[in-house]
Amino acid sequence: MTLGKIHPRRQGREGVLKALYALELSNDLPKKILADLFRREHFDHNTQRFVTNLFNNSVKYKNWCEEQVSNHLVNWNLDRVALLDRLILQMAISEIYFLDDVPPKVSISEAIEIAKVYSTEESSSFVNGILDAVYKAKIKTEKT
Repeated sequence: MTLGKIHPRRQGREGVLKALYALELSNDLPKKILADLFRREHFDHNTQRFVTNLFNNSVKYKNWCEEQVSNHLVNWNLDRVALLDRLILQMAISEIYFLDDVPPKVSISEAIEIAKVYSTEESSSFVNGILDAVYKAKIKTEKT
């Protein structure tokens, strides 16, 4: 069986996750982190635009995204959520709310797959549950 090439947007999302992680661990400005990402990884023009939008929205709306996660945690505190899981959720929620060209179900599916690769065994189920709740809340809000 031959594995197909990874979709450019998946590579972009993984790049954004790495950039968000670098931002959490460093005192560097987001602009520098993004420039570093583009020096290390090569994306086509459309993917680079997607990465830039997703990263910038994830940074800009970080606190709001964390509120969305907190609203759906049951008997749990955001501080106890693993950093990588928080970053995956932050990125996916930003994509669901602020990038109109990606169907939310795709954003959720991609976040689950990225969690399987970059986080713990339980993370994909956790990410799925939180994002499903966030998406349902978004739909409910849009209907009212």
